[in-house]
Amino acid sequence: MNTSSAKTTRHNKALTSTFTESLDMYLTGALRSSRSQRAPKAGSSRGRYVLWGVLCLTACGLQSADAKEIHTTDMYKLYAHSRVIDYKQFQCLNKIITKESRWNVSARNGSHYGLGQMRSTWYRDLDGYRQLDATIAYITKRYGSMCNAWTHHIKRNYY
Repeated sequence: MNTSSAKTTRHNKALTSTFTESLDMYLTGALRSSRSQRAPKAGSSRGRYVLWGVLCLTACGLQSADAKEIHTTDMYKLYAHSRVIDYKQFQCLNKIITKESRWNVSARNGSHYGLGQMRSTWYRDLDGYRQLDATIAYITKRYGSMCNAWTHHIKRNYY
């Protein structure tokens, strides 16, 4: 290894070490000890373990059940929008499904099931994407458009 390469390596290690120590002091300084209600000393092992635990959980991308549900709902909405290209029509479909099931595939109201609250056990057993396809097909056949179905829903509280 030549001299300039060795200097660069030492310089990078020094910068990394300085950055890590500064970050450690900044983040662990705000952590409170559960016993003494005092901040742990910067660079303490407890503070580092907590910091590294938080960083590892964040880096691993662990999600709560709510985050997963939001993700699934967004995927259903994107899928529905890909089937109903016109944004205005999609908004009407979104209003119907939000009112009927809040985008919950397993929603149940008496003998009505799923996203579109259809009255069929066959519909109940479909996955969310197939439920959307069936709901869109039904609305298109019966009302001609999503907004016509929404207008009917507003007047009579069902579609």
